[in-house]
Amino acid sequence: MSEEAGPKIRILVADDHPMLREGLVGVLETQSDFEVVGEASDGVEAVRLAETLSPDVILMDLEMPNLDGAGALRRLGENGSTARTIVFTAYDTDERILGALRAGAKGYLLKGASRQELFDAIRTVNEGGSLLGPAVTDRLLENMRRNREQTEELTPRELEVLSLVARGSTNADIAADLFITERTVKFHVSSIMHKLDAQNRTEAARTGGRLGLIEPE
Repeated sequence: MSEEAGPKIRILVADDHPMLREGLVGVLETQSDFEVVGEASDGVEAVRLAETLSPDVILMDLEMPNLDGAGALRRLGENGSTARTIVFTAYDTDERILGALRAGAKGYLLKGASRQELFDAIRTVNEGGSLLGPAVTDRLLENMRRNREQTEELTPRELEVLSLVARGSTNADIAADLFITERTVKFHVSSIMHKLDAQNRTEAARTGGRLGLIEPE
């Protein structure tokens, strides 16, 4: 059911697949309070049209040529765009979701969402709110759960070692600072990388900073 008559929500659709974009536009136009004012086939065009058309809401795919959705979101922010963007994509990885939200997305829906979920998301973000699809919320909650588990697993000594690793200290430096042997330092570093699922010291430090385990340098 569409909303009562009133000012229409001006929508820009950005997706590089013509048939999907055409179908999405057709679905949106079933709502009397929606008006699709433009279509973009890549991120560069989306940014350009956002500036010239001043849409209220942008539906943005993530995987697009020339400039992807996350890049377009950042550029929109740099340009001072007031449009509120909903990422509408098939990608549901933690990295994609968090990256889009950090870049300024006000909503994140997977393309398996129902029509009503899409309509509700557009109206919600247009009114100043934020909205995540149920599947996206589940992924973020799982991410938070894993983060808590990782925080609990690191011992106080491992946190000390991780903090020094983040500062660029060598094993010898860490051993001297903490009055332990280099062999013990190597053991702690190995344990830290295992618990944080890191491939190297740099990644361990970056993950530790992201999880709030250490102060970012």
